[in-house]
Amino acid sequence: MRIKPLGARVLLKEIEMEETTKSGIVIPSNAKEKPYMGKVIEVGPGEVKDGEKIEMCVKKGDKVLYGKYAGTEIKLDDEKYLILKQDEILAIIED
Repeated sequence: MRIKPLGARVLLKEIEMEETTKSGIVIPSNAKEKPYMGKVIEVGPGEVKDGEKIEMCVKKGDKVLYGKYAGTEIKLDDEKYLILKQDEILAIIED
């Protein structure tokens, strides 16, 4: 199944991060607070607001930071995704 976001929305896949303590204990991502980091899977076409076209600032493959309560979680083919508005994205992570 494929999803194409509408307007200025973005489909993200949360980036799972494991953390290892100094003593070597691995803490899985589901046992700690969410990292609020994701990879852009698909972007919408943008939108027109007050007669002005709002371009998309992110593109497929970007790593981004988003707010704690941003977006709506969905499940497709046993995978979790997040759909959120572009203005809920806080930053693009550049490697």
